[in-house]
Amino acid sequence: MSKIDEVRQAMVVAMKAKDKPKKEALSMLLSALKNFEIDKKDHTPITEEEANAVVKKEIRQTQETHDQAPEDRTEIREEAAFRISVYKEFAPEDMGVAEIKAVIDSVLFELGIEIPSPSDKGKIMKVLMPKVKGKADGKVVNEILASMMK
Repeated sequence: MSKIDEVRQAMVVAMKAKDKPKKEALSMLLSALKNFEIDKKDHTPITEEEANAVVKKEIRQTQETHDQAPEDRTEIREEAAFRISVYKEFAPEDMGVAEIKAVIDSVLFELGIEIPSPSDKGKIMKVLMPKVKGKADGKVVNEILASMMK
């Protein structure tokens, strides 16, 4: 079952349960997924990897909304926090630190770099990021790589 079908099915359940906030959050997520699929140049159905990237993007954007809302605007902050909790049901688990280190080690081996230095960072990231895209937060990957450099 595709991510679009999963979200649509969850939205139907929320409608039947008369859970309007959850239905609205799912509707926004479904809209983002469908818009991505429509905007694809090759007009193929959205892949699982692309769908996961869209869900993560929605979580990131909603988190920004939450963080930028003034403290006294509790309704905006609460709505954003609720939407994030709904979206996380459809987001894939991020890679753990050990998994990310393993991917970095394989990239270093692939590039023939024994001890990475800051001058190698661009070359490493160019190969590394496509391998972890949608599976790990770029900031976390960057921090782990920086900690491994001498």
